[in-house]
Amino acid sequence: MKLDCKGGFVTLVWTDGRSQMDTSLLRLGSCFPTSLTDREAVFTVDFNDCNFRRLVTGKRLIYANDLTYITPPNSVIPSYIDLIVCEFERPRDWYPLVYEPVFSTYGLEELVFHIGLMNANFSGPAESTRFPLGSIIAIMASVEQQTHQPLLLLIDECVAATTPELQPESSLYPLITNKGCLVDSKKSRSKFEPRQKTSEIRLSLQAFKFAVGGEVFIHCSLVAWDPNGLGNTKKACHYIKDYGWELLDDPSHSSLCDCCESSCKARKTRDLVTGKHGAVQNVVLGPLTITD
Repeated sequence: MKLDCKGGFVTLVWTDGRSQMDTSLLRLGSCFPTSLTDREAVFTVDFNDCNFRRLVTGKRLIYANDLTYITPPNSVIPSYIDLIVCEFERPRDWYPLVYEPVFSTYGLEELVFHIGLMNANFSGPAESTRFPLGSIIAIMASVEQQTHQPLLLLIDECVAATTPELQPESSLYPLITNKGCLVDSKKSRSKFEPRQKTSEIRLSLQAFKFAVGGEVFIHCSLVAWDPNGLGNTKKACHYIKDYGWELLDDPSHSSLCDCCESSCKARKTRDLVTGKHGAVQNVVLGPLTITD
């Protein structure tokens, strides 16, 4: 395999030494080969295509994707997956809208999680990463399911921090704690927005008084879960003034949120067997700036 990483695109040449392999079944992320022969598949693609994941860390800018081979029925060659990585020096004046770690979780199929800053009506990316104190920070997270069973995306925990990696010296501001309780909603206009689909979750945060004028990173733990498996530890709850805690996905079962005032612990066996019902991924969003 030959890999050539340029400024904005990559060329990958995959050569097969096994004559039984069908090179047309190779995929780079969501992209088909650009050209094919019996023994060779060539991909020449832009980093903005094919669902490349981006990691910005220190002085490095990294793009990653998966080269997969989808085995046809009765094939003697097993399916497989290779991680493809292109690494560059981060331009000094380059700051991404979204700080997006490389993340993949493998179950029956690969799951890829995303998180991003959105505009006010969630119709597109945010135009700025600066938010006046008290304004709304719109955040959307999603999971790409491909052929996976239907999944419900939840946010288990979320904290704002002054560093892109959580460290003992990091200043923290809790947003979501206690297995899905949006604690910030008790003292602000923060809330979960109604779902458009189960594989997405939308969050409106009121810009909070934390590290004002400095860089802020939002660290969250995303959970892709069985849609029928809501419980005390798998939920999305926000606080409504003069009403109390409300369950986003079924307000008639808001009693699942009662533990937000104490400690939310698993009550059912289903809550405990996470390996069979879902996957967890930590993500980071930022840097963003809250201005006074």
